[in-house]
Amino acid sequence: MLFSPSGISECVQEWNDLEKDYQHVQETHRLYKQKLEEVSKLQESCTTAITRQRKKLKDLTVSLEECKEKLNPEEMNVIDGIQESIRDRPNVFFEMESFLPKKNGLYLSLVLGNVNVTLLNKQSKFAYKDEYEKFKLILTVILFVFSFTCRFVVSYRALDALFNFLLVWYYCTLTIRESILISNGSRIKGWWVFHHYVSTFLSGVMLTWPEGKLYQMFRSQFLTYCLYQRFVQFLQYYYQSGCLYRLRALGERHNMDLTVEGFQSWMWRGLTFLLPFLFFGHFWQLYNGVTLFRMAQLPECKEWQVVMCGCSYLALFMGNFFTTLGVVYQKYMNNQDKSKSL
Repeated sequence: MLFSPSGISECVQEWNDLEKDYQHVQETHRLYKQKLEEVSKLQESCTTAITRQRKKLKDLTVSLEECKEKLNPEEMNVIDGIQESIRDRPNVFFEMESFLPKKNGLYLSLVLGNVNVTLLNKQSKFAYKDEYEKFKLILTVILFVFSFTCRFVVSYRALDALFNFLLVWYYCTLTIRESILISNGSRIKGWWVFHHYVSTFLSGVMLTWPEGKLYQMFRSQFLTYCLYQRFVQFLQYYYQSGCLYRLRALGERHNMDLTVEGFQSWMWRGLTFLLPFLFFGHFWQLYNGVTLFRMAQLPECKEWQVVMCGCSYLALFMGNFFTTLGVVYQKYMNNQDKSKSL
C-alpha cells in the first residue's frame, strides 16, 4: 500500500482526501459523458451532411452533362474543373466515413449483431491492422508446421480433422477481421475477401470427409498443396509488408492497406518475382479440382465431399487466376498507353 494510516486522525484525513478526489472523479466522468453526447451529435450531423453532399453532387453531375451541349470553350473549361473536383470527392468522403459509425454489413450483422465496430482514432485503427497482420503471419507458420507434421510425420485421421478445424477457424476469423477493417477504411478488393469465404467452405467440407479409400487417395496431394500454399503466403507477407511500408512512406499507399493472398497493381514495384509462385499455386488448385472430379467418376465414390471440394477448388482457381491475370493485363495496357503518349 502507498499509505497505511495508523491513527484515527490520519484515517479521517485520508477519508477527507479521498472525498475530494471522489468529487473530482465524479466531475471528470460527468464531463466525459457530456463530451460523448456532443461527439455523438457531431457524428450524426457529419453523416447527414455527407449523404446530402453525395445526393446534390449526383444531381449536379447530371445537370452539368445536360449543359455541356450549349457552352462555349471558356465555359467548358469551367465545367471540366468542376467535374474534376467532383471526381475527387468520393475519396474524401470515404476517408471521412472511416472515422464515423456506420451500419454493419450483412455478414457482420449476422456474426456480431448491430455492434459499432468503427474505431474512432488512427492509433486504434493502425493497432488493429497490425494485430491482423501478425495474426496472419503466426497462423501461417503454425499451419505450415501442422501440415508438414500430417504429411510426413503422423498419418492419423483425428489429427487431419484437427488441422482442417484449425483452417475453418482461421478463415472464419479472417473474414470477420477483414470486414471490421473494411469498416475502418481498409480498401481490400472484392475477390481477395470473397475467396476466404470459399476457403472456409472448402475447409469445412474437408473436415466432414470421412476416413476411406478416396480420402486417402487425395490426402497426400491436399497436404502437399497446403504446405506450398503456406510457403507462398509467408513469402507474400514478408515482401508485401516491406513494399507497403516503403510506399506509405512515399505517400503512395493508404495507411490502412493490407497484405493480401494475391497480386495487386501496387505490387509491380519489386514484387513481380512473386507472380510465378502465384500462378503455379493457381494451377495447382485447378489440378486439385480435376483430380477430385476424376475421383467422383469412380464406382466406389459415395461421398458428396468429393464433388463439393472439386467445385470449391475450381472456383478458387478461376477467381484467383482471372483476378491476377486482370491486374497483369491492366498494367500492360497502362504501360502501352504511356509508351504511345511518349
